[in-house]
Amino acid sequence: MRHSTLALVLATLTAAPAWAQPTAPSDRTIQCISSGGQLIPKSCDVADGRLPGRERMCTCPLGGVRVEVAVCAGGQIPPGESKALNVARRTGARDGTLVGDTVKGKPICATVGEQR
Repeated sequence: MRHSTLALVLATLTAAPAWAQPTAPSDRTIQCISSGGQLIPKSCDVADGRLPGRERMCTCPLGGVRVEVAVCAGGQIPPGESKALNVARRTGARDGTLVGDTVKGKPICATVGEQR
């Protein structure tokens, strides 16, 4: 009986990393970018509890490339939709992240509550 209990505990501890989902850093979010640089709606599983709005896992069910984007700092406004932004997103998304990328000298960022 002891051996089976110990085996069960060890199996649970060993399997934990396989099913645990990493949480996204609070200073980044996910966007889905089409091949032309336009935003595509994303689908995110949001954590319950004391951290409302904290995304655990995001996918792009309608296609596109899944990229990390910096969350806009307090008082910072994301760049407006434009052809220049689409071109910047399209070229910047090639490495899987838009963190640190700019358009017309302004950093590309997203608001936390952004649903697209």
